[in-house]
Amino acid sequence: MAHDIRIHTLRIEAADVRFYARRSLKKRMSYNTLQLMIDAGVATIKLNRPDKRNAISYELIDDLLRALEDLAASPALVLVLTGAGKAFCSGMDLENLKALLGRSPEQSLEDSQTMARLFRSLYQFPKPTIAAVNGPAIAGGCGLATLCDFTLAVPDAKFGYTEVRIGFVPAIVSTFLLRQIGEKHARDLLLTGRIITTDEACRIGLINEIVPAEKLIERARELAAQLMENSPASLRYTKRLLSDHARPELDLQIDSAVRENAAVRATPDFREGISSFLEKRKPRWSGQ
Repeated sequence: MAHDIRIHTLRIEAADVRFYARRSLKKRMSYNTLQLMIDAGVATIKLNRPDKRNAISYELIDDLLRALEDLAASPALVLVLTGAGKAFCSGMDLENLKALLGRSPEQSLEDSQTMARLFRSLYQFPKPTIAAVNGPAIAGGCGLATLCDFTLAVPDAKFGYTEVRIGFVPAIVSTFLLRQIGEKHARDLLLTGRIITTDEACRIGLINEIVPAEKLIERARELAAQLMENSPASLRYTKRLLSDHARPELDLQIDSAVRENAAVRATPDFREGISSFLEKRKPRWSGQ
């Protein structure tokens, strides 16, 4: 009888552990700028600032970093990243752009390091990642979309690294872009700052598939199901192998990119680019 009581007690304790673990996970998975759902092994992060076209704010960066950390330790096997509303992510938030003009050099460096950490966290996420691009993905938003293992996009999505048009340097994202599409295509996109269609993005290898809008999430889940037929351990080891192979080069390039990204914010052209963009006028570049 005592043996039965001990077994019953252990079962209750195990159930309590599972209950509190679930409650703890639920508590951690509370975000202001995104929605996170886990269903049948597939985690979906939806950027949830549709009124701002899911623009990247300091809060969204923090939410994404926390979500990626939580999901890495969760039972989810595949991650899908998408956006609410008509845009995937339109780049940096306008209020944050205004705030950049008043940041100190130390704060600019910290901002650059944080963005690099976000991009690298997504690029090196230990589980397969799928971007379901439901609309325009511009500047930093293009980085988020294309740093996933797979990038699916609706026909009317647009892609572009527009930083040079407003006095920025696409430094951090360029590190990854060179590896993805090669130097010639990367120079084209980064130096012109032009916006490209899904057809061109698919042709140069920036995205994997073009999917009808009404089928986007269905196709993402179909791909996730295909991935989940494979060994989770094998997928994890393969992703780690790929990340480890790229790490030495990325370490050097990202360190340099972070410094360049921070340094350009002290230039007159940067201030003019941001000001002209916010004032909706043509910039008057000084070349400094």
